[in-house]
Amino acid sequence: MKRRSGILLHITSLPGDFGIGSFGKEAYKFVDFLKTSKQSMWQLLPLGHTGFGNSPYSAYSAFAGNPLLIDLHKLAEEGLLNAHELHTMQNFDNRRVDYNLVKSFKMPLIVRAARHFIMEELHLSDKFQNFKAENEFWLPDYTLFIALKEHFNDMPLSQFEEGLRTRNAETLNHWRGVLAEKIKEHEVIQYFFSRQWFELKAYANENGIKIIGDIPLYVAEDSSDVWSKPENFELDEHRRPIHVAGVPPDYFSETGQLWGNPVYNWSYLQETNFGWWIERLRANFRLYDIVRIDHFRGLAAYWAVTAGAETAIYGKWVKAPGQELFRKVIDTLDEPELIAEDLGVITPDVEALRDNFNFPGMKVLQFGFELESDSAFLPHNYIQNCIVYTGTHDNNTTLGWYQALDLERMKFLHDYMPVDKQNPGHSLMRLAWASVAKYAVAPLQDVISFGKEASMNKPGTAEGNWEWRFVFDDIKEHQTEFLSALSVIFDRNIPKKEKVLTEEELSAMNL
Repeated sequence: MKRRSGILLHITSLPGDFGIGSFGKEAYKFVDFLKTSKQSMWQLLPLGHTGFGNSPYSAYSAFAGNPLLIDLHKLAEEGLLNAHELHTMQNFDNRRVDYNLVKSFKMPLIVRAARHFIMEELHLSDKFQNFKAENEFWLPDYTLFIALKEHFNDMPLSQFEEGLRTRNAETLNHWRGVLAEKIKEHEVIQYFFSRQWFELKAYANENGIKIIGDIPLYVAEDSSDVWSKPENFELDEHRRPIHVAGVPPDYFSETGQLWGNPVYNWSYLQETNFGWWIERLRANFRLYDIVRIDHFRGLAAYWAVTAGAETAIYGKWVKAPGQELFRKVIDTLDEPELIAEDLGVITPDVEALRDNFNFPGMKVLQFGFELESDSAFLPHNYIQNCIVYTGTHDNNTTLGWYQALDLERMKFLHDYMPVDKQNPGHSLMRLAWASVAKYAVAPLQDVISFGKEASMNKPGTAEGNWEWRFVFDDIKEHQTEFLSALSVIFDRNIPKKEKVLTEEELSAMNL
């Protein structure tokens, strides 16, 4: 079992000229940092086209990429934009993403590049046509859906006119004609995304870096998936959710988390051999080397809340056919490597689903210090087949977490391990890298010792999430050296040197 380690950092958090990280030169520089620090994994949050709230876990499509991640400099280098168009007087923040400002600047330029691509008839190229053919399962519905939303000022799907909401054939054909130009533009924009991403992924792979992708279990109600494949979801006669997803009260919230996503119509998905799920996972295994399924426990049993409820407290557990789904996945896809996000309320059926297919589960060190020495999150209780994190995108940074510990938990932590009080993130990283877990990952915030102001997401809050960014000057030389030393000391994907025997040693061994 090859031991690996890596860093969790979303693309949006990268440095860049236009207020948000992208697939540009800074992403390649981050790959170089990973290689220099002897890391072999880069974990991302979902790359989907984000909707309201800018959460990567709530997208307009389970397949389409986020246009805001497209690098404008690359489009200019290809002659699709003029360099002077990239000059801006906008005061972009290099520490936080202002999504409204970024969208108002980047999207008109990306559309302009797409129009140039079409005008020059580059959309007739074999590469573009192959892209369309490879993504025929989702691209036509997504591009029409996005074109409609733009035309109607971002109107949610629930407010579409009857003929559009119910996908009347005559109505759809009418709007495909009216919006033909915009549909073509969005096809090209998705092509830009795909081309730039796969170039970056190839660079990472060439440098020994595996990409861990992340897919949300559910899709947004306001999405092309719910609109184009309503039979896959539990909807009423007006195509509105009957039950919505969430979790009961947990570590993050006393009232649970009410996500509001429509839950799946599992009986229909079973009847169709899980075709939609197979295509979704197939697409994700093209994007990533390893796929983490967020809220994995929802594939054993999910928390269903009556649509319209104010909190997630009064939901119910409903069984899901996860065993049958993954048997089909294993039979259909070529050795898919999946990670099970098995946090939260974990019951024997979830463990069985995870273990029957040998999926590694997750351990979060911050969760281990809740005064329980038998906690599954403490390293002395680990098995090898797991992935350990100091914290995730939903946690406080380790420095912020440490500073907020009460005296009892602080004592437990210091009794358990030596802790650098100024840099507790590095102490937890050492514990993670030293553990038997086959994979160890830390958010970049823990590498560079940032506090709670650098948290990526605070569950249960609607403002200020998904905005954090860093600059490369934040990464100090001693931090790179620390990462490198950890991977050497604890044998995380560092090639072992073969000992060359001398002639005397060979002779003594009669060889």
